[in-house]
Amino acid sequence: MSQTVLFGGSGFFGPIILEKYPDIISIGRSPLPSHLKNKHIKVNSLDDLSSLDTLEFDKVIFLIGSSNHHIINSEPIMGIEYNVLPLKKILFYLRRRKIKKFVCFTTILLYDVNKMILPVDETQPINPYINDYVFSKYLSEELIKFYSDIIPCITVRFSNIYGPTRLIRSDLVPTLIQKVLSSDEVTVWNTKPIRDFLYTPDAADAIMKLLVSDYTGSINLGSGKSVSVGCITEIIENLSGKKIKNLNQPVPGPMNFVCDISRIKSLTGWEPKHSIEEGLNKTYEIMKYYSSKHG
Repeated sequence: MSQTVLFGGSGFFGPIILEKYPDIISIGRSPLPSHLKNKHIKVNSLDDLSSLDTLEFDKVIFLIGSSNHHIINSEPIMGIEYNVLPLKKILFYLRRRKIKKFVCFTTILLYDVNKMILPVDETQPINPYINDYVFSKYLSEELIKFYSDIIPCITVRFSNIYGPTRLIRSDLVPTLIQKVLSSDEVTVWNTKPIRDFLYTPDAADAIMKLLVSDYTGSINLGSGKSVSVGCITEIIENLSGKKIKNLNQPVPGPMNFVCDISRIKSLTGWEPKHSIEEGLNKTYEIMKYYSSKHG
């Protein structure tokens, strides 16, 4: 019996996948958000997964980790503890299971900003030594290579994904929307950077298509389109009626980035369904509903 399990269902992206695909089984320490109807199996620790020995599954989506690079870069071993050790533990367990596909996630920040040519495809050089966060994601990819002869793995290099969430996160879009729904003054560091933004329900569809593909290795996942932070703030200003102040502060990362997504499109036929305007409008309306219920 073919079955997909997901680790990390209480985080940012996990609930989006589980809501769209209710047959996926959630595995983790924390209970799922109340609106999700997926089967959930509680495990107290990745150090002991023996309770899964009798569970039939052959595909795994692994979302345990942290993308909060601001905090990770200020702590000595947080990147290792959050992004490397959990991955090692699950792969160590899965090596004796018959797994058809294992999908985990790193970042497009691995690409070398001094050598990349836009749009950035998977063959371009990386620089894993930028900071602790990026280095932890590089180590994750090296772990995947170590187990690649036993477990068919796909490493998804995420661009800037965004979508509705109840969590307090450092990501641009949910942070701005939460602030316009609650704060008197809303600010953004800088409106000039250009990034590749992908709506999470579109990303969820891409992951499900990758799960049934024959592909293994690293793959970019983004919209394939570049959008400025200024465009994002303008759309959110129009949706909320609240002004967002530009602080004109320096920001880390490349000033201009867009993914080449031709590989995933050719492999799976997937492409994003939502424009940036559609995705932001849906995100805003859902998070506005969350805010009204919380209030």
